Amino acid sequence: MKTKANRIFTVLLRLLALAATIVAVVVMVTSHESAQVLNLTFTAKYSNDPVFKYFVIAEAIAGGYTLLVLLLSSKILLWRFTIFLDAVIMALLTSSISAALAIAHVGKKGNSHAGWLPICGQVPKFCDHVTGALVAAFVAAIIYLVLLLYTLLAVLSPAFAVKI
Repeated sequence: MKTKANRIFTVLLRLLALAATIVAVVVMVTSHESAQVLNLTFTAKYSNDPVFKYFVIAEAIAGGYTLLVLLLSSKILLWRFTIFLDAVIMALLTSSISAALAIAHVGKKGNSHAGWLPICGQVPKFCDHVTGALVAAFVAAIIYLVLLLYTLLAVLSPAFAVKI
């Protein structure tokens, strides 16, 4: 009974993580807005910045991995390898969120020392989409942290030793 409950809990966590990564990708990919400044029109979209492209790719990899793990049977020997892969995905999500958050901060506040002006005043819808994608990605990272800690507890604790 305990094994089945643990398995249901991990599947639920993975489904939530999958949903959060899909939301992050969809919201970021659909983020675009045009603005006119001094009779010049510019378009803000995620594909203009390599960091946002990295963010989308990292989130898509995490979502694909999660889907693959959900489809695997727990009886396969590679299932134990998922602890390591969960840690790698957690690191990938963290790095992509950190990089995208840094660019988003520059977009919102600018950088007076480098002469970079903030753009969120001109393209607020774009900035709102980026913020939404970052929130969804942060939720996915938190879920992966909980999942990783739960799985490590299951592996390291003899009293909690169940097949996850």
